[in-house]
Amino acid sequence: MKTDNPTFQSYSELQAAFDFYNQRLFDGALPRCLITFQRKKSTYGYFSSRRFVSRDGLSTTDEIAVNPAYFGIVPLIEILQTMVHEMVHLWQAHFGKPGRRRYHNEEWAKKMERIGLAPSSTGRPGGRRTGERMADYPMERGPFLEVTKELLSTGFQVSWLDRYPPLNPAAVPMFHQLQESSHEHSDDAEILPEVSLPDAYIGMLVAPVKPNGSNRVKYRCSHCTSQVWGRPGLRILCGAADCEEALFETVEQGATAI
Repeated sequence: MKTDNPTFQSYSELQAAFDFYNQRLFDGALPRCLITFQRKKSTYGYFSSRRFVSRDGLSTTDEIAVNPAYFGIVPLIEILQTMVHEMVHLWQAHFGKPGRRRYHNEEWAKKMERIGLAPSSTGRPGGRRTGERMADYPMERGPFLEVTKELLSTGFQVSWLDRYPPLNPAAVPMFHQLQESSHEHSDDAEILPEVSLPDAYIGMLVAPVKPNGSNRVKYRCSHCTSQVWGRPGLRILCGAADCEEALFETVEQGATAI
């Protein structure tokens, strides 16, 4: 339903999602933060600790940012997963011990698992649980999927969508970015690989990603998840220092970035 105040409507929806997950997954313990829209290229969202300060200098607040450019071309659950991913960083900033800079430590991994998001360096089962570059995927019958079904059953939606989204989102690497301190900012981001959706996603999708219409094929390193495009049939070895010439794998087109 449209409104004469799209700003209020859009931010109210994100705040409602934050409040819902705060109660259901974090026992209402998370402090309020400033939720913003940020069009940061190739980024779903990020968390920045103590990013904002009150004009009198007496208070600071954290930021959770989400990128509205992709709202119309990703599943609604992907937007919600981005919110919860950043909320875990918010939780650790206040109740745990974050790793150095962008390192995702064991404490972070355990909290993700407790709320039903499995940490994985590849975005799939079998990946590393901790590290500099981390992704995640929803756990079957985990708390995140269960409470998200409840939220969506209420008719929750994101009402306003960008009319000019990326033309080929399947070709754009997607990230969650962690900016853990207002004094340390970087354009480095954690790669968010594409993965197969669990069966529980059925019924939660609002818009499929358009398949690639060109002759190019996407390849991804089996170790660090770096991605490249090229003609079919290429044999590509990764040159990253830690990958030891790992073989790039063909990525199935049309998968949803998580």
